[in-house]
Amino acid sequence: MDVSTRKLRYFVAVAEELHFSRAAARLYVAQQALSKQVRELEQDLGVELLHRTTRTVELTPAGEVFLETARDLLTRLDAGVLAAQRTGRRAAGALRLGFMIGAALELTAPIISQYAERFPGVRLDLREYGFADPSAGLADDSSDVALIRAPIQAKGIDFEPLFVEPLVLMVPAGHRFATRARVGVPEILAEPLAIGRSNDQVWRSFWTLEDYRDGVPAKVVRETSSQTEELEIVASGLACSVTCASAARYTQHPRVRYLPIDGVPGSALTIGWRHRTPLVDDFLATARAVRAAEPELVAAIEQPF
Repeated sequence: MDVSTRKLRYFVAVAEELHFSRAAARLYVAQQALSKQVRELEQDLGVELLHRTTRTVELTPAGEVFLETARDLLTRLDAGVLAAQRTGRRAAGALRLGFMIGAALELTAPIISQYAERFPGVRLDLREYGFADPSAGLADDSSDVALIRAPIQAKGIDFEPLFVEPLVLMVPAGHRFATRARVGVPEILAEPLAIGRSNDQVWRSFWTLEDYRDGVPAKVVRETSSQTEELEIVASGLACSVTCASAARYTQHPRVRYLPIDGVPGSALTIGWRHRTPLVDDFLATARAVRAAEPELVAAIEQPF
């Protein structure tokens, strides 16, 4: 019997939702098309899988048995497709490296150049991601490995830190803190903030210092898509922003000041991956070797003040 995977996916969605309209919305298909596919599946099998009334949808005993089989088949198929794609990329010698703004800072160039020297047959495809995806492509498997700022909300991702750098408060040049050498966490909790536009609540909570607010939400007055956008918002006096110390080196602006924040842990720049492959292992080994060979550079990143 040749049952299409489309019919299986449609049936599983209806069986899980027990509602044709919700299942259709979940699959981004018309309800009529969904109903037609499920009916055809029942005809293929020669059994009724769903008992329908004008008000309810319920699994039949045969449907309950088949649901378990369909889920197992789809899970195994999806895993096989992903494994084949990863194997194909490995055979073709391509590793997709995602990164957020700044990547691994001053370690970026030595890591990439040493990787290219060690593995000349591998093409390293680099892609920068904005604030909308703090996982830098790991959440949807568009990256094999990524340079990201933990913590993030995405599940199933492993991390290895490269370094941890202090946090700073970015303020307008005319702000009352602008002439200060440093600032404490309690002093800045009432400040209006700009934060990256992202649905990742774990990531947003870190950059708005939620752990120090006793349940009082941060006063987020602007959401941004990039570091450049955030910089101009702060320079215009519309908000402040919590960022990492390297911003003071990489994004200088005549109307912006950077103040170290006392009493708060730093930001960990990590290597992240979801699937451990030989190419990912090679990248990890290269990054570790560069970090070990550059202790002064790492120290300068972690202790810039």
